[in-house]
Amino acid sequence: MGNSLAVLGAGGHGKVVADIARASGEWEDIVFFDDGYPVKGKNSGWDIIGTYNDLLKYHSRYDGVIVGFGSNKARLIALDSLKVQGARIISVTHPMSIISPSVSVLEGSVVCAAAVINADAVVGRGCIINTGAIIEHDCALGDGVHISPNVALAGGTIVGACSWVGIGAVTKQQVIIGSNAVVGAGSVVLEAVADGVTVAGNPARVLKTIC
Repeated sequence: MGNSLAVLGAGGHGKVVADIARASGEWEDIVFFDDGYPVKGKNSGWDIIGTYNDLLKYHSRYDGVIVGFGSNKARLIALDSLKVQGARIISVTHPMSIISPSVSVLEGSVVCAAAVINADAVVGRGCIINTGAIIEHDCALGDGVHISPNVALAGGTIVGACSWVGIGAVTKQQVIIGSNAVVGAGSVVLEAVADGVTVAGNPARVLKTIC
């Protein structure tokens, strides 16, 4: 792996991504691109050196590129745009995470400190596995999923693309959560969650459905 990394997005999640990249020991030179440039010139000590469009032009100067957007859909759109331009999209995993050798973590994903991903789980493109989350054996996460801190997905749970699972939520084994769904913080998911639905509570119940 090379040592120069460009992070797109200098918000809160972008800072976390850069910290993980530094902690991994694989990246010596880390810079940010953000549309706040040039008014915003620093992010937690790292330089912001250009805009999104600048990165689309100059990505070949970097050994790796990753998107640090918190928004699931925006993160995937940016990843797709960069990939079309030929950028070298990478994933980052914190050295204090535990990931089984049989796990697949696809490009553009971020695995934070103290996260555990067990045997034969699959993490899609552009996912966030946040601090202390547990992804048990045989789980499958679609592209652009955000698993928040201290979530516990029991074995065989499936989470569809661009869904968000809130802090401290837990699932029963082999539950299916659809695409573009939201699971509220602290929820206990015992039954399937349809596409585009927001659920919350113990047990989780539907609060909102996208028409």
